[in-house]
Amino acid sequence: MRILIAEDDELILRTVEHRLKREGWDVFVSTNGKEAIETIRSTELDLVISDIMMPFASGLEILSALKEMKKDIPVIMLSAMGQEDVVLKAFALGASDFIVKPFSPNELLLRIKRFNK
Repeated sequence: MRILIAEDDELILRTVEHRLKREGWDVFVSTNGKEAIETIRSTELDLVISDIMMPFASGLEILSALKEMKKDIPVIMLSAMGQEDVVLKAFALGASDFIVKPFSPNELLLRIKRFNK
């Protein structure tokens, strides 16, 4: 499974990256939304894990870019904001799942495995 993690919090990014690599998956990382969109354009991915609030382009903008590219890739959104309007907007733009920070790495792994083909 090829997974992109788009997260500007270095600790969360490296923790999730480490856990996913231990599962044997190919992991790509981006620390801002613009970089994440470029990775999505240039790489065949099976899953995207994206924070909502990031520099240069938000997680919602990443969802919009995926739609424009007509790429059908599941996206798990991460956010410290559990605001209902943000969650609803993320799902309206095509998010597959939403996890509020802080989250358990084990919970994230369970959710990822639902998309493992």
